[in-house]
Amino acid sequence: MDIHVSGSRPTRRAPQENFTGSVLQDPINMAPAPARLNASRVSFEPGARTAWHTHPLGQTLYVVSGIGRVQAKGGPIREIRPGDTVWIPPNEKHWHGASPGNSMTHIAMQEALDGVYSTWMEHVTDEEYGGKLG
Repeated sequence: MDIHVSGSRPTRRAPQENFTGSVLQDPINMAPAPARLNASRVSFEPGARTAWHTHPLGQTLYVVSGIGRVQAKGGPIREIRPGDTVWIPPNEKHWHGASPGNSMTHIAMQEALDGVYSTWMEHVTDEEYGGKLG
C-alpha cells in the first residue's frame, strides 16, 4: 500500500504543446506496472482546452466544478457540468476544456497500452473551439 498525503505532490502547469490557455494538473494516481491507470485533477481557466488527442484504451472524465466543453472529431461540441461523466472510446480523436466564460475542473482517467496514455495532435483552433454547441 502506498499513501500520498494531500499536498505531497506539487501542482504542475500543463505543457503548452498539448494545451491552449492556463491549465493546472494535480496527479491523483499513476499506478506502477502491471497496473495501467493514470488519474489527474485538471483545472482549466475560461477558454483553456486540450489539443486534439486520442487514448489507446479510452478516457473517462468526471466533471468536479465549472462549465466545460468536449468534442469528438466530426461531432457536436457538448457542454459538460459538475457531476457529468464522459466516456471517450479508444482512439477517438477529441478535445475538452473550459467554456469561454467559465473555468472547469475534471478528473481525467485513462489507462496505458504499452506505456502510452495519450497521442497528442494539433491544437484546437479558435474557430473549432468557438463553434456552436450541439
